[in-house]
Amino acid sequence: MASPVADVAYEAHRLIVDTGAPFEEFRERYERAVPALDTPLFEQFMEEDADWSTVQRATDQNAPHGFLIYWSFDNTALLRLAGDRWRSVQYLMGNHTIAQRMFHHDPAVMLYAPLRTEIYQDAEGVTRFAIDRPSAQFGGFGDPAITAVGIELDHEVAALLEFLGAPVPEQLTDGHSAPGAPGSTRPNSS
Repeated sequence: MASPVADVAYEAHRLIVDTGAPFEEFRERYERAVPALDTPLFEQFMEEDADWSTVQRATDQNAPHGFLIYWSFDNTALLRLAGDRWRSVQYLMGNHTIAQRMFHHDPAVMLYAPLRTEIYQDAEGVTRFAIDRPSAQFGGFGDPAITAVGIELDHEVAALLEFLGAPVPEQLTDGHSAPGAPGSTRPNSS
């Protein structure tokens, strides 16, 4: 009898980019490039049971650089109450039309879609953008179709960073398979 619990190990790769910009300036550029999901529109689509091509067209129009913000939280405002003075905003950034291409193979991908990102200032006041490398997260599923979309997301994040005028980590553009990608061993489940 198979175990009712699977323990799947995967490797995460956090990428931290010095944005080269002041905190508020980079935050504003990011939020303009990655707009909030038009929630009322997409709720209307769900109520009307819209066809997927309608959803895709609306998503393309709503996400000029391929991504939308599904949620954000300003950590600064809350955690300053404990005396912390860091500046930090976290986001869930993604694209449901891209996520669907992985969800189709394994609904558990939604643990990592949308992608978590953070803009923060470090101890020296340098504004940083942090994200886990998508292909590493999705490569952990051991499914070549999911990993291929993860690699595509690496390239989409690279294009976004380039548009924002931030350095692009070579890990997002090197074209190599991510950990857990086809050709590597599939994580063990028990």
